[in-house]
Amino acid sequence: MISQRARYAFKAVVALARAKPGEGLQIKQLCEQEKLPRKFLEQILLTLKAAGYITSRRGRDGGYEILKPPSQIMVGPMLRAVDGPIAPLPCLSRTAYRRCDDCRDEVSCEVRIAFDKAYSDYLGTLEHLSLADVMRKSDEAVTHPAARTVDVLGV
Repeated sequence: MISQRARYAFKAVVALARAKPGEGLQIKQLCEQEKLPRKFLEQILLTLKAAGYITSRRGRDGGYEILKPPSQIMVGPMLRAVDGPIAPLPCLSRTAYRRCDDCRDEVSCEVRIAFDKAYSDYLGTLEHLSLADVMRKSDEAVTHPAARTVDVLGV
């Protein structure tokens, strides 16, 4: 399960991606539009900015803007930037590997074996799923309600 922080970050980045190019959104607009708490969102936006996903402008006409096209923003790395490692076990993490404290042998570890395939499939999807794919699927669900599905693998 992703954290509330990651959910809010995702909503904010999608809203910024949908904003008119060059205009961006002020934090107040983001909070109202996406129903997000301001204090929490401020921290999340700083993280996204430090990770290179968004930028900000100060002043009366200031606000936040997305830096890359949605087709170049992959869901997995963005979630990692906000939440840190996304693996269910430290021994499966590709960015923060650590042997589990109670592990006798990784090769025969039943817990690791149980989660390895599912996590690999999950990770493969997140690493290749772009923000543009998600937005396109969302738009299709709105314009073609009869074709609604939550299967993002067919994006």
